[in-house]
Amino acid sequence: MGVSDQMDQEINKWEQPEQAAPAAEAAGTLDTAQSCRRLTEYLEGILQDVDQARLNVEELSEPCRELGGALCAFHDLARELAAYSLELSKGNLSMAFSENGSCLFSGLKNLHANLKHMTWQASQVAKGDYSQHVSHLGEFSEAFNSMTQQLKARRDLLREEVLVARRRAEIIQSYGEMLVDLLDQRDEWLLVVDQESRKVVHCNKRPEESGYGNALCERCRHRLPIQSKILEWESTERYKVREIEEGKGACYRVISFPIEWEYRPSCVHIIMDISTEKMNARHLADERYHDQDTGVHNRLFLDEYMEQVLRERQDATLCYLDLEGVEKINASYGQKVGDAYIQNFVEIVRKNFRSGDTFARIRDDKFCLILTGNVKHLIERKMDEILTIFQRDDERIFSHNCNFKYSIIEIVGETNERSLEELLEEAEEQVEREKRKKKRREAPMVDFDNW
Repeated sequence: MGVSDQMDQEINKWEQPEQAAPAAEAAGTLDTAQSCRRLTEYLEGILQDVDQARLNVEELSEPCRELGGALCAFHDLARELAAYSLELSKGNLSMAFSENGSCLFSGLKNLHANLKHMTWQASQVAKGDYSQHVSHLGEFSEAFNSMTQQLKARRDLLREEVLVARRRAEIIQSYGEMLVDLLDQRDEWLLVVDQESRKVVHCNKRPEESGYGNALCERCRHRLPIQSKILEWESTERYKVREIEEGKGACYRVISFPIEWEYRPSCVHIIMDISTEKMNARHLADERYHDQDTGVHNRLFLDEYMEQVLRERQDATLCYLDLEGVEKINASYGQKVGDAYIQNFVEIVRKNFRSGDTFARIRDDKFCLILTGNVKHLIERKMDEILTIFQRDDERIFSHNCNFKYSIIEIVGETNERSLEELLEEAEEQVEREKRKKKRREAPMVDFDNW
């Protein structure tokens, strides 16, 4: 082919450009300009929505296909990076670190590692380890470290406050126990009642082995008919003194105040039976209850008083006194001297016992002394002293041997079934038995050899 022929072909080629393009599209490829636009759109799609971006590399022109493949690789990297950062933003720290070596993952990997370590540190702080220190997280590190320092300072302060409160509670508890121990030695009832459960947590009248509960012991049940009022009592006052009457002449003075018992809010009730005191006050101006000659109580008073003692099953000690020689003195010296003899005996007895003890004249020369509790040994010692004083004083006043006999019966309230009359009969029988023994000892011996 000559030069002219070649030139004709080139001219034909430039003269027919629109016919070449359809031929290329028919082959399934884009020209260079179109491929560049397609790649640009693909990159923008990746940056806008990594999951929606699409590219067919085969449609690109030959020079652009290598760049298209590189963008597809970038697309895969961007998809992995987006998924990794999304899980990290949700706080999913349990996922494995990305194995992609791209520099785009370096910052996220460091953040992932720091967050995992910080999570562990936070758990240690929650357990009380305030020595944890965070670094390499800028302002967050400063905030976290400041928080741990404040928590440590607050914990140290709370520990000191707890120690002070614990020492104070121990002191209060020890003082409370000491107070209760001191009060336990008194004759009054002492009940400690839990404010929430309403249970008796301490009673000075209850045996140690019986334990505690919301019910009162057997002794308190008979002696304290006001038990329900004690267990249910509520007051905001720090100290309260009140009197409670409970039928049949029973009357109690109750002193109540709050206390901490075994680290629980409780209330102490000190209960005094003032029934006798009240009865004495009522009878003080009533001549029916007094012996006109001696001024002491009479048999009517003794009957009413002992009815209450026996009904409430109180422990008591009865001393029966038989004054001797009254009839002989009346016969020898007259009624007035006999009355003075009786009055002298009564005054000596009254001086040796408390004013609250019950002393009554039950017949002309018969008397009865009632003391609370089982105190036989005390009365025996007192009676020996009284007999010594009586004989010495009366020997100076009267010209005969002054004397009296006595017997003592202890009344155990829980088991006693005897009435006052039966108790007096038993006591009188003991005295008469002692008199008969004395007569037999003083009777002259019979000399049968000279009879």
